[in-house]
Amino acid sequence: MAQEQMPPREFLWDMFQKLDKDRSGSITASELQTALSNGTWTPFNPETVRLMMAMFDKSNKGTITFDDFGALWKYITDWQNCFRSFDKDNSGNIDRNELRAALQTFGYNLNDATVATMLQKFDRLGKGTVLFDDFIQCCIMLNNLTTAFRQFDTDQDGVVTLHYEQFVGLVFSIK
Repeated sequence: MAQEQMPPREFLWDMFQKLDKDRSGSITASELQTALSNGTWTPFNPETVRLMMAMFDKSNKGTITFDDFGALWKYITDWQNCFRSFDKDNSGNIDRNELRAALQTFGYNLNDATVATMLQKFDRLGKGTVLFDDFIQCCIMLNNLTTAFRQFDTDQDGVVTLHYEQFVGLVFSIK
């Protein structure tokens, strides 16, 4: 992902204040969702917001404080720049080939069937493409799955043997 510098603290504080509608000193997932745009007229995916909130909610209260907000803002901006770099036709979404290129850049050399499954899972509009917010969700989930898988792949050969209950535990432990 292309790295962007953190915006000035004053900008972040102003943005945070606009999001914190109830003046609680922290923002909720619904407050954050109102500010996010995936470049279309569809609302930002609530599951993507939940995943991002979980990543930056240091206190495990379901909210983000101002101290965590800057990192979250940078994270979203970095993903937006990444998404735009793979959206070669500037359509506001990425197709199968653009998704494959993005995943390969991240080090995931997945076969056609796996990429097709991922596209189907994250194609919320049923058009054979993935919107920005769903792209973030796809990448977060793939990263979380990879991290969980590596706990069992001790020799890093890409192959593990799991009992069914280990598999269920693995899947349900992923945020």
